[in-house]
Amino acid sequence: MNQPAKTGSRACTSVSLGRGLELKSPVLLASGTVSYGEELDTLCDLSRLGGIVTKAISVEPRPGNPPRRIAETPSGMINAIGLANVGLERFVSDKMPFLRNLDTSVIVNIAGRSIDDYCEVVSVLDGEEGIDAYEINLSCPNVKGECMIMGVSSDATSEIVSKLRAVTRRHLMIKLTPNVTSIAAIARAAEEAGADSLSLINTVVGMAVNWKTRRPLLKNVTGGLSGPAIKPIALAKVWEVYNSVK
Repeated sequence: MNQPAKTGSRACTSVSLGRGLELKSPVLLASGTVSYGEELDTLCDLSRLGGIVTKAISVEPRPGNPPRRIAETPSGMINAIGLANVGLERFVSDKMPFLRNLDTSVIVNIAGRSIDDYCEVVSVLDGEEGIDAYEINLSCPNVKGECMIMGVSSDATSEIVSKLRAVTRRHLMIKLTPNVTSIAAIARAAEEAGADSLSLINTVVGMAVNWKTRRPLLKNVTGGLSGPAIKPIALAKVWEVYNSVK
């Protein structure tokens, strides 16, 4: 049987995610799974990825929620980490030297308690080389009183994106929550305010219970459900947004 000729070339896997963000592969490590990159550097070749998205960065360091913060569920996991991170100052001094030397795209996830917080982080990081884009976290479901409050409102989303657009020329990727009535309306608001791309989805609000004690497994009671269990939800939300924006 005749075999097809080998050309010695590989399929092109590069993708463009809009203005100013070219990835050599569509495979990214999502925020939270890779921390700041160093943790996985000895386990896999990060340069083969399209990029990494860092753990969320806030102005001040944050300890996160009290434990227990993670629980396994059938076909998934619930977490209530609470945006624990080293803070902006230590991120720049301790984490950026490693990230700056990676041979792949670096996308920094940013969280805040207010619009001013987001703008401050972006303003400082704009002076750092080695960052390809910002993923603006408007969708964390396990921190009370912030992030997702902005992400469930079209008006609030529009306001924060427009103010960030005035601060930076770097690629703005807005991370949307599935925990809303109409994700399409919020996606359009982000697009019209100047977002370059949209990131879907963050985790779905969930809860796990210890059947013996009849108490929640997580100290925070609820958390964000991830894993294979939410893939159909994610695909539906991506389809909805795809058909709603340009």
